[in-house]
Parts: sequence; structure tokens; C-alpha cells
Amino acid sequence: MSAHWWSSSCGRIELQLTDDDAASGYHQGACDDDVAALRKIPRIAAQLAAIDAATLAGELREYGAWDAAQLADHDANLDRLLWIACGDLVEGR
Repeated sequence: MSAHWWSSSCGRIELQLTDDDAASGYHQGACDDDVAALRKIPRIAAQLAAIDAATLAGELREYGAWDAAQLADHDANLDRLLWIACGDLVEGR
């Protein structure tokens, strides 16, 4: 099982995910339940717990997809970040 490092565009957030993690969190159709399941894996949960809420909101703000009220929800932001990271790894970015 191969693991890869993913870095946010600002480089302030990094996650290490396997190919299986990425494929589970990013695929055709709804990914919400799969992202929620990934967040329960201890090695992923620990990485996400270390992410500063303000740093994460700032990173996601750059995407322009969520308004200030949505970005105030740190738990939802963690889902968004994990989904983006999985997507980038699946798409080879």
C-alpha cells in the first residue's frame, strides 16, 4: 500500500494518505459517507486534529466555493479538505 504526501496550495497543510484512502474519499457520486469513514481512521484523524481552524478556513477561502458562514464550521472544513486532498491525489495533482 503506497502512501503519498498531499500539500495544500499554501503549503501550510499536509496530509499523508494511501492510494486506497484517496480512492475511497474521491470517486463518482456522493463521497460524504466515505470521507466520514476516512476521518475515523486513527492515522487520518490525528493529522486532521492537528490542523488549525483559521489556517484551514483561509486555505479553503482561496477556492471561492464557500461563504464566510460555511467556512466558520471547522468540522465541515475538515471534510472539505480531506475530499480535496483525496481528489488531488486521485487526479494526480
